[in-house]
Amino acid sequence: MEGLLQCSANYVPLTPISFLERAAFVYGNKVSIIHGNTRYTWRQTHERCLKLASALMRMEISRGDIVVAMAPNVPALYELLFAVPMAGATLSTLNVSLDEPTLTIILQQLQPKIIFVDSEFAHLVSRVINNNYNTHFQENHHNHKPLLVAIHDVSLDRWTQSDLEVEVGEYEQTLATGESRFEAMSPANECDRISVNFTSGTTGAPKAVEHSYRAVFLNSQRLILRYEMKKSPVLLWTVDMPQCNGWCFAWAMAELGGVNVCVRNVSREIIFESIQLHKVTHLCVDQKPLPSVVDVIIASAFPTTPVRERVQELGFNVVHGYGMTEALGTALIRPWRSWQHHHHDDDEDDHEDHNLKYGEGLHNITLEAADVKDPTTMLSVPSNGETIGEVMLRGNTLLAGCLGNLEAMQKAFSGGWFRTGDVGVRHADGCIEMKDRARDTIVLGKDDPKVAEATVVAQNDVIAGQVPCAFVKLKEGRCSNTEEIVEFCAERLQKAAMVPKTVWFEDLPMNSTGKVQKSVLREKANAIGKHCP
Repeated sequence: MEGLLQCSANYVPLTPISFLERAAFVYGNKVSIIHGNTRYTWRQTHERCLKLASALMRMEISRGDIVVAMAPNVPALYELLFAVPMAGATLSTLNVSLDEPTLTIILQQLQPKIIFVDSEFAHLVSRVINNNYNTHFQENHHNHKPLLVAIHDVSLDRWTQSDLEVEVGEYEQTLATGESRFEAMSPANECDRISVNFTSGTTGAPKAVEHSYRAVFLNSQRLILRYEMKKSPVLLWTVDMPQCNGWCFAWAMAELGGVNVCVRNVSREIIFESIQLHKVTHLCVDQKPLPSVVDVIIASAFPTTPVRERVQELGFNVVHGYGMTEALGTALIRPWRSWQHHHHDDDEDDHEDHNLKYGEGLHNITLEAADVKDPTTMLSVPSNGETIGEVMLRGNTLLAGCLGNLEAMQKAFSGGWFRTGDVGVRHADGCIEMKDRARDTIVLGKDDPKVAEATVVAQNDVIAGQVPCAFVKLKEGRCSNTEEIVEFCAERLQKAAMVPKTVWFEDLPMNSTGKVQKSVLREKANAIGKHCP
């Protein structure tokens, strides 16, 4: 339009690195990180990140290169979330629970120049790189194996690298080679890739999800608004930093000049001790009463009512979220109270407050929209709480790409919406209720007092196309049979098509992050089906 001008004076690519630069100036002497007896200020954290970025440049890391980090929630991993983008490179943080075969697949896909690895897991990474069958790492496109840089956590005993078969550097020594007067690189375009994160792989092989500078910047702002994070919050790192870049909390904390309490191994005792000692205000998952209310964000299976009530009594304010790596963490969020049926119509204020919070949880502020649609017609399903459709999202914080797989991206975004692969229903008030994977059907098996764990997958059927097949793990000492489970489900499920047609009793296979591997069960169900009369 006439009179409008976009230039470097009024347009700067969005980047979360600016948060750290400002934090060093505004909150310079305030504590940024606590890990055991180790403490850094924001000025020190900024300086360390600059030196590490400078060291990366001297190690011939250039714009677009991938740097891998595999470590628990220690200060070095927090620093890498800033330092790698400062060098113009892309960071991929990996879960420390990965097994050797999965790690091999991931590293083959990433082809990193440098791997920063906690000393506890250095031998695992070394084995993967040097496996005789792993030809990809004999010589990658940089004409050398990836350099290993070991992060030695001072809280651990001393370790030896004498039996490692690859060249190994040391984190603090590497950082010391850098220059603190280094000028951090900015993205040429805010839609450039800042990170590659991997899904947990419950429905197949882990998927490499690429996120942009713009997406993580906006998602950081969303966290601050949604969780009412005021100036100088104290975050206890119970969510893994490799999980969607710690849901972007690392960058949000820099913007607010807060305190990051890093915990290597999370336990109930450490959580309560940290809350008492450091006055924790936020965390993402013998008991003592809390000195103040602590916000807890849960993004896994929703806890039962007795558990929720007990948690609230202890002083926790619980918020439940549905999300995924592709959405940078939580996409649909609501306070736990909104999951309970309210019977307080005589209390108008309470009812209005309930409705406000219920609506607030439809989708987060950086998502343009969330809907439940028929995946074929792309029409919204009726808001009757019964008609099942696929949950779809649209917004600026969704993934920017799938590493090396444009076809998967085009499929996921076909129709102008991101297809989550999850199914749900929409209620009359607009609320989305999640059900299960699009190819699977929910079963209410956990309501059965005999059932410890249960899941249902789609089994191919010559006549019906696909039918539900249940896998059930019974509680110790309990007995049941197929007829009993089927009858139990038939009494509680609204449609006959949702009732399992076959039931198998066994332990459920879990992946490294503790999720049921439905892809394994789906293959087993279909193999079983071929031999059924």
